[in-house]
Amino acid sequence: MRRGGRAAGLVRHAALAALAAVYLYPVALMVVGSLKPDASVLPELATWRGLFPERVSLQNYRDVLARVDFLRYLASSAWIAAATVALGLAVNAPAGYALARLRWRARRRALAFVLALLVIPFEAVAVPLLYQVSWLGWRDTYTAQILPFAASAFSIYLFYSFFLDLPRSLEEAARVDGAGPLRAFLLVALPNARPALATCAVLTFLAQWGSFLWPLMVTSGERVRPLPVALAAFHTLPPLAWGDILAFAVMMVAPVVVLFLLFQRWFVEGMAWTGARG
Repeated sequence: MRRGGRAAGLVRHAALAALAAVYLYPVALMVVGSLKPDASVLPELATWRGLFPERVSLQNYRDVLARVDFLRYLASSAWIAAATVALGLAVNAPAGYALARLRWRARRRALAFVLALLVIPFEAVAVPLLYQVSWLGWRDTYTAQILPFAASAFSIYLFYSFFLDLPRSLEEAARVDGAGPLRAFLLVALPNARPALATCAVLTFLAQWGSFLWPLMVTSGERVRPLPVALAAFHTLPPLAWGDILAFAVMMVAPVVVLFLLFQRWFVEGMAWTGARG
């Protein structure tokens, strides 16, 4: 039985290692390709030789910084993602708590409305939302890229599910001490909702950092252009240099990797809690 268990464990680990290699191989090609001269990127990209460059250089990264205002795009993406996360937590956590704990008229209808929004894809409302943003005069602004995504049906429902499982005795003890609903939420419920806060923050940040369709629709200039749209525009900028394009992609992904390494514990706990809830 022990041998069978070890063999099964080796098979599982081998399968996981193979799956990880499948996902990491394109990333490795992207990183290595960004360190090669442009002439040798495409010929070696589809072979294993692509992982072993003969000469390593940072010239592609210097070319990107010289050809476009990369730091402006980076600052725009960072501001959009951080502001959306902050506003999202400030809006979605109280909304989820109100649906889970407070008793008010039309609460069930509001919950049904939130659940209905979960099945509506963004592409279905993108054009009406674009008309509304244009009517408000928000085209080509940070507001158009942040405000429409502050409230999220998924995040509201996630907080609602979490607060339903939170023991009521904690808040009842605060009520006995004279705390109202707002103080009970801020001082008792919210500090215990760290897994939900981490999950919503991580998922919202990743979604905003990689958002492409909506920023492409509402931005026309470079002033508020985020990184994904800037990468698409850089791809069409002559001369076509694949080494520069891969270097741009690496610099776009690098901040997300750094954030993951810094907040890995919160990220894993949040994802594990989401999986347990799912």
